[in-house]
Amino acid sequence: MLLHALSQVADEFELVLDVVHLNHGLRGEASEGDQKCVEGQAAVLGLPCHTRRVDVGAAREGHASRTRPTVQEAARHLRRDALVKIAKEVGAKWIATAHHLDDQAETVLMRLMRGTSGDGLAGIPEISRDGMVVRPLLRATREDIETYARAAAIIWREDASNQDDRYARNRVRREILPLLKDAFNPQLARTLANLAQSQRRDADWIASVVDEEFGRRFRGDEENGYEIVKEGWSELHEALSTRLIVRAFEGMGAGREQSRIHIARVVAFLSEGPGAPGSREIELPGGLRVKRLREKFLLYRIEGETG
Repeated sequence: MLLHALSQVADEFELVLDVVHLNHGLRGEASEGDQKCVEGQAAVLGLPCHTRRVDVGAAREGHASRTRPTVQEAARHLRRDALVKIAKEVGAKWIATAHHLDDQAETVLMRLMRGTSGDGLAGIPEISRDGMVVRPLLRATREDIETYARAAAIIWREDASNQDDRYARNRVRREILPLLKDAFNPQLARTLANLAQSQRRDADWIASVVDEEFGRRFRGDEENGYEIVKEGWSELHEALSTRLIVRAFEGMGAGREQSRIHIARVVAFLSEGPGAPGSREIELPGGLRVKRLREKFLLYRIEGETG
């Protein structure tokens, strides 16, 4: 539906479209059928179609059990990397994906049930932080999209895995959301999407504050570690100091390994100041260390350690 809609406005907005399909190979013949369907739709519209195969199983190998990505996480990362690579190859400015309002509602509800921060409630952004990925259907419901498809006589193909209740998202879509809609709020999906939009607006502003403060306090890079300016940590609001540490951990590829307790330990350590008595270094998962020196702190990784 997204492809058809974009093709209808391409001339008006001077868009040059390329179609991309990632074959994850997770559903056997169904995966091959998905690829043929996309290639056929592109051919009907006279658009170039780029297909790639990705190995989700290989992407999950070589990780400790606690850091091993789920199948969905591995597929998502592979998909994003492949899309960015193809976009650069063809000179595309944007990558458009077909996430819609119901996807947003499911994401927010799942994060809420599992436990999340305020940023997590922001859900799926309409535009990625780097501006490359856009989601023009994010305010349209699944029903809106299907109505459009029927009116335009578009034949679509359902993802076979959407019926597999081994995946938590499918259970949320097929069981939990309908139950909550019937019992409490028929417009729950839109309510959750509105919450995400409101939280996203606040999160974007907060991120700009964190970016500015991070630039003042952290010197170095993700590969070699950071020197951390000593002054003023005890004066920062806990919400800001926590976000700064999370940002540093994520930049060094260790965000998933650090719990709330680890983050709180680092914040407390920095707030004590370089001249404080006691331990001069704390150890963290993923081989990370935070070390207190006379004039600064260091955040670094012990080479060869991954947790």
